[in-house]
Amino acid sequence: MALPLHRFYIEDMDILVSTLQSGALSLASYLAAHVLLCLVPAFFIAGALAALVPQQAIIRFLGPDAPKYISYPAAAGAGSLLAVCSCTIQPLFAGIYSKGAGLGPAITFLFFAPAANILALSYTGVALGADFAIARIVLALCFGIGIGLLMALIYRRDDAARTASNAAFADGGHDSVTIARQTLVFLAVLVALLIAGTLKVDWLSAPVFSSVLPWDFATTAQALLNRWVPVNELKGEEGLSLQGLMLIGLLVAIGAAAWRGLGQVDNGLNRLTYLTLGLIAMTLVFAALGVRADSAGLVLTVTRRTLAVTLLCASLIPLARRFELWDMQQWLWETWRFIKMIFPLLIVGVFLVGVIRRFIEPEWIEFIAGSNTVLANLAGVVFGVFMYFPTLVEVPIAKMFLSLGMHPGPLIAYLMADPELSLQSILITSAIIGKLKAWTYVGLVALFSTVSGLTYGAWIDGTPLTTLAATIGGFILALTLGVHLIERAQRLVVH
Repeated sequence: MALPLHRFYIEDMDILVSTLQSGALSLASYLAAHVLLCLVPAFFIAGALAALVPQQAIIRFLGPDAPKYISYPAAAGAGSLLAVCSCTIQPLFAGIYSKGAGLGPAITFLFFAPAANILALSYTGVALGADFAIARIVLALCFGIGIGLLMALIYRRDDAARTASNAAFADGGHDSVTIARQTLVFLAVLVALLIAGTLKVDWLSAPVFSSVLPWDFATTAQALLNRWVPVNELKGEEGLSLQGLMLIGLLVAIGAAAWRGLGQVDNGLNRLTYLTLGLIAMTLVFAALGVRADSAGLVLTVTRRTLAVTLLCASLIPLARRFELWDMQQWLWETWRFIKMIFPLLIVGVFLVGVIRRFIEPEWIEFIAGSNTVLANLAGVVFGVFMYFPTLVEVPIAKMFLSLGMHPGPLIAYLMADPELSLQSILITSAIIGKLKAWTYVGLVALFSTVSGLTYGAWIDGTPLTTLAATIGGFILALTLGVHLIERAQRLVVH
């Protein structure tokens, strides 16, 4: 009996080790590929919004008392310009929410930016066809604003209490408050840095010149990384390059320097502050550099993206000097506050995704999602949550599943849910707005994504538009009734 027990113990240990390894490898590939040019500028933008933009200006356009015909289109319009994923949008969402934006417009911004930004829509149109792109923007716009309105309606008392103190600080009324020109320019350069680093266009990717750094073991080292962190496109595992490994090392160095360099910046700038900022700029430039292992060594390629990121980083220095020193200290401190709040949850979430991914086979989803049923669309939503792919990667994955027989309905449900929901983004959203609101948002996104898939799939299958309109009308009526019952229950609790 001892031998079988010993064998089972060894098998269990193997499963445990491989599971933990899957989480660690998922984290390594994510950090190497997506944190830098996406998240780092996003954190600094969020810090600038919190420190430099007057609270009343945010309340004026996105506050709960702002006209809905202004606040919700403004939130969707701002989101459409940013090619970001569900993780990168979190610091920006936290920034506007903390400055007094209403819950509804902030949620619309959180939903719309990953789901229907210009780049995602254009890429969807090229890869999957104009029908999918049109369906994606129409559904994202309707449901993004719809989810925002529902969240604002359900939690209007909490939102009113949260923003009451903000409104009390208004100096001369919201209409008289403007954002300083130097702040707008500073924010524009930070947004341009985010766009230059993430925009996938041939013009930015075009090489300018290349150079070879001699290293006899470059290909051997890359082959070793390929064995340790293999590429699996079906599961979204992107592997780890030599450049990615060096970027992880730079991230560790930034974290060590930032702990005091940014964490204590409210007491004044110190040497570690300048070291941290220098390391961040150097890391962003290196991330925008093309690095490839070759038999001759490391091939370093300077692209237009590299030049753009370098120029934008350099232009921030004279712009920052126009502000008061205290303003810059507040900007860096707010940036660090968002990093401490969001980044640890991101690490935990990405690790858990890798662990769960170890037990999920994409073939299961293909088998379940071959027809336009409620179960198939729910499977598309669940797949988008637990098999999270970075921004734009969901499009080629969707194309692959379409070719393997996935019905267009569940495919739209997946395209709606994947950019919005991931374990890490759910954890971060909970930290920003609270667990109850966060899980309400998750439930609404899952519900609306499923309805999106069912609607589009039914239209593809030839269901008459009148039938679809009647069905959607019934769904809206039932949803409205549910919200009314929630409001009634809230009033009974209050009284």
